[in-house]
Amino acid sequence: MNEKTAVVALAALAQETRLRIFRALIGAGPEGLTPSALAAMLGLAGSNLSFHLKELGRSDLVTVERDGRQLFYRPNLAHMNGLVGYLVDHCCQGEDCSPSPKGAKQCGAPTC
Repeated sequence: MNEKTAVVALAALAQETRLRIFRALIGAGPEGLTPSALAAMLGLAGSNLSFHLKELGRSDLVTVERDGRQLFYRPNLAHMNGLVGYLVDHCCQGEDCSPSPKGAKQCGAPTC
């Protein structure tokens, strides 16, 4: 992932409705959801949902697959994981700072 790609993805998520849609798709997992299921779940009008799904698709955070007449929207988990990895890549100056037992160094600690 590069800086430009990260900015596009973060910009897509920096809108309340798109963030709600993306979180709903993450909750659904790889099976995804149809637009009608998403609209009912989130209380969105179809045209509003369609606009936001297009933006999430342009950012590569969401994929769409047609199965007959149905569309299934799915989170692009590889892209999401790449974004998270990009954001924390330089955490703690490259040292492991994952939480561990008592007294362990963690991100945000004064010595980190």
